[in-house]
Amino acid sequence: MLQAVAVPVIGNVCRVFMHGLNHVQIYGGEKLQQALVSRPDKTPLITVSNHIASIDDPLVIAALLPSSVLMHARNLRWTLCATDRCFRNPVTSAFFKSVKVLPVSRGEGIYQKGMDIAIAKLNRGGWVHIFPEGSRSRDGGRTMGSIKRGTARLILDADNAPIVVPFVHVGMQEIMPIGATIPRVGKTVTVLVGDPIDFKDMRDMEQDNHIPRGTLYDAVSARISDRLLKLKAQVDNIVQLQTDVALRRDEYFDSGYEQDNESFEVRSPYQGSGIVSRIRGYMDPTELMGFAARGLFTSQSVRGVKPIKAWDSFWKQVHQTREVASVSMLSWAT
Repeated sequence: MLQAVAVPVIGNVCRVFMHGLNHVQIYGGEKLQQALVSRPDKTPLITVSNHIASIDDPLVIAALLPSSVLMHARNLRWTLCATDRCFRNPVTSAFFKSVKVLPVSRGEGIYQKGMDIAIAKLNRGGWVHIFPEGSRSRDGGRTMGSIKRGTARLILDADNAPIVVPFVHVGMQEIMPIGATIPRVGKTVTVLVGDPIDFKDMRDMEQDNHIPRGTLYDAVSARISDRLLKLKAQVDNIVQLQTDVALRRDEYFDSGYEQDNESFEVRSPYQGSGIVSRIRGYMDPTELMGFAARGLFTSQSVRGVKPIKAWDSFWKQVHQTREVASVSMLSWAT
């Protein structure tokens, strides 16, 4: 009963925090939702992701799911956490158990009680989320660590072949930097969900007794690593592209533009700090300039420049800005 109440409440609070107090960009989120909601009965689900901050789970997980899904605790993920972190005393132990966290002990390998329980959850068609690196990134998410064998054991030892959905995120290092105790707001997190990873061939190879178990574990780990690294490169490219476009836009609107030998000039009125700068973040600069241009069009003249001429200059600048963004996006995609 406690789990049925705690998981939906905490999940929705985390979702509001991520989408309401921060900005979350999700690419491919429908892949996870489809796997979660539409997978056949008794088919287990495993999600794997990079690990940046101590609160990646539940914040990123909650951001990926709609509120309607978060209301049903039974369908939500189980995850694992080290006993020396989440189960240090009776109070924290009771809390983390109530939010579907299983204890694992560092240094005891992949054959331990917590892993056995996770496999039992999968055998009942449950969802287990795991960070295959085994610990958080040491450099704020810039690189990924090696993939441990624990995830491979979950995939190979489950009774039924699980659906394995990978995703990678960046930006959590800004919400919860190393050493911070309180999460920050006003940050941007970008999440890229990939296609499910197929392990049918490796589960079939498992039937061949001539292949050492450790070799199979390493092969599964290598496939997970390869997919996560590719997703990491893609999401880094997305963030870099957005940064470049934003810098070009800011340079344009911060510098303004001149026409007819500096006889007419429009500059962004949103420089500086305070509430005006915050408002700027919620409005498209093109819309702001469109509003200003409409005012120019209805006016008689501005410093001797005719309205039609001002309108024409404005749209030339907008067209050039959009053309640069389109060319950059096309170059990145190809």
